Amino acid sequence: MMYDLCEKENIPYRNAKKWVLAQDLQQCEELQKTHDFADSIGVPIHFIPLSEAQAREPDVRAREAILESPTTGIVDSHAYMSFLESDFQSRGGDLACHTSVESVEALDSGKGGWNIQTKSHASPDITTIKTDTLINSAGLAAVHLSNSILPPSRNIKPYFAKGSYYSYSAPSPKPQTLIYPAPTTGAAGLGTHLTIDMAGQIRFGPDVEWVDDPNDLSVNEERLPAALDEIEAYLPSIRREKVQLDYSGIRPKLGKGSAVARGKGDGFSDFVIRKEDGFEGFVNLLGIESPGLTSSLAIGDMVNDLLYK
Repeated sequence: MMYDLCEKENIPYRNAKKWVLAQDLQQCEELQKTHDFADSIGVPIHFIPLSEAQAREPDVRAREAILESPTTGIVDSHAYMSFLESDFQSRGGDLACHTSVESVEALDSGKGGWNIQTKSHASPDITTIKTDTLINSAGLAAVHLSNSILPPSRNIKPYFAKGSYYSYSAPSPKPQTLIYPAPTTGAAGLGTHLTIDMAGQIRFGPDVEWVDDPNDLSVNEERLPAALDEIEAYLPSIRREKVQLDYSGIRPKLGKGSAVARGKGDGFSDFVIRKEDGFEGFVNLLGIESPGLTSSLAIGDMVNDLLYK
């Protein structure tokens, strides 16, 4: 779906593929669980021989096994979002930037629509918007907004995982495949992995640091040594002095459980995409972290089906 849109609208992208690496037998078991679960839900995935991996990416080290996702890729996120904004507005949508939601009122439990009170940063005046449907896609603020609408018995606690990214200024090594360490049972992140931008530059991250303030975007120098050790495990020729703190972001989480789905009972907290019972026309999108960008077209289709089919 994403690749088709990028082709049609000339949005830059690249099918970079993803490798998940195992360095020991325990990590091999984790890779097998990931493979089996992905295969059970129809996600293309397979193991590749270490000899093939060495020929394709000679700087990458995997001692035991490599699981490849052949359809994983990267996209120019700014070009993609600009397209979505333009497409939305060309279809009659109105975009109100620098505007906060002050309150949401369900009229007759949504049967009579919804009143949304908003305030622009440029004016103290409150503006009320009347709508038939309400889609809560507020990212880091989505749980707070949901809790202000639903009864206390259906409120949930938000969690915020800050992830720091690290830049790399040396010309080599320079893999062109996305590289991930094997998932760790119960870990809230995917390890300090190697990502690539559209210009072919590599960076590393994100790690996981639990924070209470979703606006805390400071980078923590104390986390760099541990990140370097993780990186060096799969990229041993890395020049440690060329890895520097770059920036950080915050991921909305619904718990501190596993970041990888591997079947029932794995502690994984998935996205919440649901039409709320007892509230007509209300769809909640909660815990939508970074994969939500490349999943956004599919999420949009799902929301449309929940509301109109």
